[in-house]
Amino acid sequence: MSVLLEFSMTPLGKGESVSPYVARSLEIVESSGLDYRLHAMGTILEGEWDEVFDVVRRCYEAMAADCNRITCS
Repeated sequence: MSVLLEFSMTPLGKGESVSPYVARSLEIVESSGLDYRLHAMGTILEGEWDEVFDVVRRCYEAMAADCNRITCS
């Protein structure tokens, strides 16, 4: 089943600049091979259900490796 999914993920308690965390997630998204679009408030992924949610899971796990609190929508 093909889906479009928009998500945003931000570490909490890591100061004003979270760009290193966002960059790490972007690397995961880019390496997935899925179609995606970045915008000011998040990322839109397009692909098969399992593939799309696997990318979100990998982004979350990468951020959780050194962040105790994460907001994800």
